[in-house]
Amino acid sequence: MNCPENIQGKTVIGWREWGAFPQLNIPAIKFKTDTGAKTSCLHSFQQDFFERDGQKWIRFGIHPIQKRTDIEVFCEAPVIDFRTVTNSGGISEDRPVISSKIIMGNMSWDIELTLTNRDSMRFRMLLGRTAMEERLIVDPAGSYLLGRKHAAEFYK
Repeated sequence: MNCPENIQGKTVIGWREWGAFPQLNIPAIKFKTDTGAKTSCLHSFQQDFFERDGQKWIRFGIHPIQKRTDIEVFCEAPVIDFRTVTNSGGISEDRPVISSKIIMGNMSWDIELTLTNRDSMRFRMLLGRTAMEERLIVDPAGSYLLGRKHAAEFYK
């Protein structure tokens, strides 16, 4: 595998890549880069809100592997906001927003994620512009420039 290029201090990534969210117990998830989306989006189902130490939290499940609803990971995170997001079909939806550390290749940083059910979508996650700013450049012809993974190995 060739190492991704750096352009003006930014790492070049492909239109689809792999990442991990250790704080959410997600060791591997394939995502699509989406420069048209401001905020990143993570698949979720069974959203349950609760309070912990006076702060609103959310408990939710995800199906981290495409086309595999039999594999589930349950996560908890503080809710930092609610945002109205217009999806690709033009429908507005109020979504909870969480923050979590993403790991991509040898890089890691905190990003914001809206949560919505993406079972019918090809990718369980979209990486939006805000998460990429000042760090990443997308090569639309490239795939998995930071390395390939086999998600099933992480979810046995």
